[in-house]
Amino acid sequence: MPAVQEASPIQRAGRREWLGLAVLMLPVLLISVDNTVLSFAIPSLSRALAPTGTELLWIVDIYALVLAGLLVPMGALGDRIGRRRLLLIGGAGFGLVSAAAAFVPSAEALIGARALLGLFGAMLMPATLSLIRNIFTVPSQRRIAIAVWAAGFSGGAALGPIVGGLLLEHFWWGSVFLLSVPVLIPLLVLGPILLPESRDPHPGPVDLWSVLLVMAAMFPVVYGIKAISTSGVGVESLLPIAVGLMFGVLFVRRQLRRLHPMLDVRLFRNPTFSGSIGANLLSVFSLVGFIFFLSQHLQLVLEKSPQQAGLIMLPGLLLTIIAGLAVVRVVRHIRPGYIIAGGLLLNAVGYTIILAAGGDGGVGGLMVAFMVLGLGVGAAETISNDLILSSVPPTKAGAASAISETAYEVGAVLGTAVLGSILTAGYRNGVVLPGGLAPADAAAASETLGGAVEAAQRLPEGSASALLESARAAFDSGVTTTSLIGVVLMLVASAGAVVMLRRATADS
Repeated sequence: MPAVQEASPIQRAGRREWLGLAVLMLPVLLISVDNTVLSFAIPSLSRALAPTGTELLWIVDIYALVLAGLLVPMGALGDRIGRRRLLLIGGAGFGLVSAAAAFVPSAEALIGARALLGLFGAMLMPATLSLIRNIFTVPSQRRIAIAVWAAGFSGGAALGPIVGGLLLEHFWWGSVFLLSVPVLIPLLVLGPILLPESRDPHPGPVDLWSVLLVMAAMFPVVYGIKAISTSGVGVESLLPIAVGLMFGVLFVRRQLRRLHPMLDVRLFRNPTFSGSIGANLLSVFSLVGFIFFLSQHLQLVLEKSPQQAGLIMLPGLLLTIIAGLAVVRVVRHIRPGYIIAGGLLLNAVGYTIILAAGGDGGVGGLMVAFMVLGLGVGAAETISNDLILSSVPPTKAGAASAISETAYEVGAVLGTAVLGSILTAGYRNGVVLPGGLAPADAAAASETLGGAVEAAQRLPEGSASALLESARAAFDSGVTTTSLIGVVLMLVASAGAVVMLRRATADS
């Protein structure tokens, strides 16, 4: 089968291309389901493995962190060996590690398994958007394909809570990782048949130093953010952030000096491209940070089952899909920058509802807030991804795709790291432990809400009620701060989108 090169001729996609898009959605669903399912498994996981608060955040974040750090290097590897080939290698590895992760005996082992999932996930993701850019060369068809791509992320997020909730009610927490297996079988079977191979005919040399610099930049920054939740703002938290930023500067300087950079940072000189990347990152930040709080609040504070919690969140996730598909027509009449700004503004409204209601808004208030947020994320994600790809020449589609996906994962990492760390700090500072707790139970209850719920089961009724009341109040004490941060960030992002994307236009 002939390879699809970076500069494909403009021709309308037919049945084969749309079937190929359906296959490309499988890894997208896989990545998205894995993220959302884990959020809902946190309470069960906390009871079974007894992680510390920091370990719990690492369990959630290490996957997206490794994935984000390796997306660009794996994109370059796909350019060299073929994106379809890398996609299939990543799919096989992801399935094997997922099966192993379901049976790990400790929090440390789960962190390691999640890191390997990030490695193989990084092999999966670069193929999707870059292949879409080359397969769908007609702008109107490309925009629909990208809307489907964005809906795949939201669809996976919607599928994860429902299927994951059902599994968690009948099986152990590790069963959620086994969801990957049935998704990977059709990918591995149909991928070689329906997906054309795509590679760069003149790939640049492998740049190991750039790979190391990317990882050296990202890990210390996220570690420093996590350290703020445990030790506050000080040397222990600010020094790693400064080190990470220093390596980030070295990475950028290296890319600017190289004839064949691993990441073409010059793309950021285009305000449409850089503005869309920023909107993409912050929109995902708001969504993932919200889910991190909401999934635990519904199960551990409002005492909903995992499946009930998933159903409560389902309308908001479905609205993300609907909004992403609907804006394909709307962008023909309204400038894309205004649509993105409006989506980010809706995100701010969602956080404002939580800010006004606090932790006592009830299920109805939480549903409305998440529905408003879902509308905003769906609209902003679809149009920002389309602008990212359409604002660069076809020869830069691979680099643009890698940057877009990296922004998505960095937004996911920061959403959990920043907002999650603030919630963890608020919990630790507010929880009051009753007497009579065993040392191990006291340590667990002081770290996480899940640990407190588990410890309360081994206390007399009076002490258990006091611990649960204190723990739930402490958990929700961070809601006001995190919501305020969400509102401010989304308002700033919305204003930035208007300024930076005011000249952006949608292709016909």
